[in-house]
Amino acid sequence: MKLIYPIALTKIKGIGPRTARNIMAHCDSLADFFSFSKKELMQISGIRESIADAIRNKTYLDACEKELAFIDKHQIKALWIEDQEYPDRLKQCDDAPLMLYYKGNAALNTTKVISIVGTRHSTHYGQKLCEDFIQDLNENRDLLIVSGLAYGIDALAHRNALKNNIPTIAVLAHGLDRIYPASHRELASKMLENGGLLTEFTSETIPERVNFPMRNRIIAGMADVTIVVEAAIKGGALITAEIANSYHRDVCAFPGSIYEKSSEGTNYLIKTNRAHMIRKAEDLDYVMNWEISKRSEANKQLTLPLNLTKDQEHLFNLIHTTGQLALDQMIDLLKWPQSKLALILLELEMQSLIYSLPGKVYKSQGQSTMVTK
Repeated sequence: MKLIYPIALTKIKGIGPRTARNIMAHCDSLADFFSFSKKELMQISGIRESIADAIRNKTYLDACEKELAFIDKHQIKALWIEDQEYPDRLKQCDDAPLMLYYKGNAALNTTKVISIVGTRHSTHYGQKLCEDFIQDLNENRDLLIVSGLAYGIDALAHRNALKNNIPTIAVLAHGLDRIYPASHRELASKMLENGGLLTEFTSETIPERVNFPMRNRIIAGMADVTIVVEAAIKGGALITAEIANSYHRDVCAFPGSIYEKSSEGTNYLIKTNRAHMIRKAEDLDYVMNWEISKRSEANKQLTLPLNLTKDQEHLFNLIHTTGQLALDQMIDLLKWPQSKLALILLELEMQSLIYSLPGKVYKSQGQSTMVTK
């Protein structure tokens, strides 16, 4: 398919993602669509007379030719919604953009995609959370971090991803002929080496206010999970979280002080069950039911403390030698009262010797080095 047809579709005022889907369902190809008569066009759901007139007038073709020249000159990938490289997760959203413009080298369909968002006015607490969390994420393979290149948490997420050699994508609210904010030009340039820049907007599109919620839906739609680090009660981060929830995607948030405005939004998300509370990367693995990195497991040596009781040590060894064990299996094997078993499991969890998985399944931490008493 010639690239000019999908670009042209995005240039016609009044045609959005839903109408475009009606168009694609109605005709064999976009080339056929642009040759339809006015009567044929108006038979498609969502196309009014004014839209049909605009399609027939073809006044948008000059802008399309100009965009094609820009794409070619700057080696930009133009991704139509039906292309293989188009983000699969985003494609599942009803309002997914028809076209994406991408410059970079990261795979947009990586195994695990995490969006990280937050306030532009981050505190030392939020900055430390973001830094430590992404450093812990470095244990994961096939990971992509997505954010919006804004001041505060967004830029911190990108910088720390680069620092830890994790590919990172910035979703922009304007065309690829500029960077906003301008002070992040150097950061954006570095991201092209391990990540990239992505937008639905053609060149010469300025960062207008209305574009940012549109940008936020891509951040939410591209990811398996959206993580809010710090956020006020109003702002783009909470909008992104709400969009992610509307897409039935997971949302996680870090709790913060009840006295800090920068934590009002995250605490609200947790309080209203709009987000899972997390404290570290391990919590994210639990929420998402992601398998802990084998490399991390192999490298972690765990020394059992000297003060374990015989029952604690016996239960730990049972879980460790089996790999993982369900609560019902422990009851059958040990014949302990459930109250006793629950207490010892809690004690082992509090000492970070085991952790729980969904479905009341328990797994030991790392490789144990037994200590003789």
